[in-house]
Amino acid sequence: MTAVGDRSPAAPRDGARDGQFGPDGPNCPVHEGGRDAPPDPEARAGAPASRLRSSLLASLRLPLPALPPLFAPLGGLAAAGAPASAYGPGTLLRGTQRSSGAKSPAGSGGSSAGRASTPRPRRTPAPAPRRPPRPERGGKRQGGGRTSPLKRFHTRVRRTWDRPLTAYYLILGGSLLLTVLGLVMVFSASQIEALQQGLNSTYFFSKQLVAAAIGGVLLLSAARMPLRLHRALSYPLLAVSVVLLCMVQVPGIGRMVNGNQNWIYLGGPFQLQPSEFAKLALVLWGADLLARKGDKGMLTQWKHLLVPFVPVTLLLLGLIMLGGDMGTAIILTAVLFGLLWLAGAPTRLFAGVLFSALAVGALLIWTSPNRMSRLSCIAATDPGANDQCWQAVHGIYALASGGWFGSGLGASVEKWGQLPEPHTDFIFAVTGEELGLAGTLSVLALFAALGYAGIRVAGRTEDPFVRYAAGGVTTWITAQAVVNIGAVLGLLPIAGVPLPLFSYGGSALLPTMFAIGLLIALARSDPAARAALAMRQPVLRQLAPRGRPAGVRWTTMRRRTKRPPSGER
Repeated sequence: MTAVGDRSPAAPRDGARDGQFGPDGPNCPVHEGGRDAPPDPEARAGAPASRLRSSLLASLRLPLPALPPLFAPLGGLAAAGAPASAYGPGTLLRGTQRSSGAKSPAGSGGSSAGRASTPRPRRTPAPAPRRPPRPERGGKRQGGGRTSPLKRFHTRVRRTWDRPLTAYYLILGGSLLLTVLGLVMVFSASQIEALQQGLNSTYFFSKQLVAAAIGGVLLLSAARMPLRLHRALSYPLLAVSVVLLCMVQVPGIGRMVNGNQNWIYLGGPFQLQPSEFAKLALVLWGADLLARKGDKGMLTQWKHLLVPFVPVTLLLLGLIMLGGDMGTAIILTAVLFGLLWLAGAPTRLFAGVLFSALAVGALLIWTSPNRMSRLSCIAATDPGANDQCWQAVHGIYALASGGWFGSGLGASVEKWGQLPEPHTDFIFAVTGEELGLAGTLSVLALFAALGYAGIRVAGRTEDPFVRYAAGGVTTWITAQAVVNIGAVLGLLPIAGVPLPLFSYGGSALLPTMFAIGLLIALARSDPAARAALAMRQPVLRQLAPRGRPAGVRWTTMRRRTKRPPSGER
């Protein structure tokens, strides 16, 4: 049979007399849609009024199925006993079509519950997730306000600062800038000193330039060297440093400069200071030793934490102090305490070793008249008796006469014989006089960037060797810079240590640049930095893509793969 809603309005309704549309018939409208079907006008005119009324009353006694919310008003009208003529044929036919959903099979019998189809709720498509509106150009936010330019700048700088290659670029860029600026200042500060000694005006600059070129090769080699090779070099380097420190005390080989027996004569104008290489040896060997002990869980015991690290450091300090180099001994002591701090030494043990070192240092200063005179020149404003504070006072004069932007490159007055050692220990004073406060603050900012990058490398790694080596190199460079600059400013005694990467001296520049290369290699060992470096395209591929060798496809900076054969013959 066909549902009522599917009948055409013009279909004959004579079956109502035969009982097909009666209240008990199988084709009752109630059985189909649960509501009265609108009777045809012809059928209404032919049937008696009493028969129509009785069929309506009988239909009202039957239970009505649950109506969907769309037809709730029609069901209410039917329950109230509204006449069938109140419903138009089109309205009820549309409602029946929507509620039935499908045609009933012809000739099917049974109760209305078996044939009535349950109305299915209409599925509303889920709305697409709304993307938050982008702020308009000019800093508008969703609330209609505007972000301040300072806040936008802070957000941008913070995102840039958190990138994985930040430490890598800070170390590489900061060290190169310091080296280049140091070459310029050595050229400016050493001309008068060279002429006073009867040498060519570019004598010291030429030697420093050669040392910087060799140091650049060492920096690149150390930066590309794997960490296991660095660890393998630690013991040979330590042994060579000890042998060289012993050779300093051999007559005819060792040479005394400025009252310190800490140089080895190599012939001609070349000399070597082994104590500078001892700093690098202590950093590498101490980092490897503490990392191996940490892997075995032995650093929790104080005897494994101190032995043999502290005795070997004391051996180096003793050999250096035999030559009278108090400044280098201070730097080695700072490296010792830096590595102990990174290794997690207990507070009582750390305080005990620190108190012992201070006691020994005070004793060495007290027993030396030269060191006592240097200690008395802290914050001096007058040369004093016998001009014992001459160098410290004229360093302050050079800084004070520089002003904001200095007197100009090469226009220093103090380097004309007034300031001793203008190109080595007191090159920072000449920088302040010629480049002013802006130049000195730039140098301080570069050293601060190096220090921050080293601390970042040490703090973001899970490798113990990387943490100890990065911390040791950072402690070495920052401590030496603080001691040198503090002496020039009159805040610390004059220790006679050069400014790293800046002062004249090949023996100090070579191991320092190798240490910078080591720090770059440690920064590259981070997984995020390694992945970021692998994603970069080589510069040669960007500039000259047609110049690639045939059969080789460069996919990363560190790897090349063979091209698959094309199949042509």
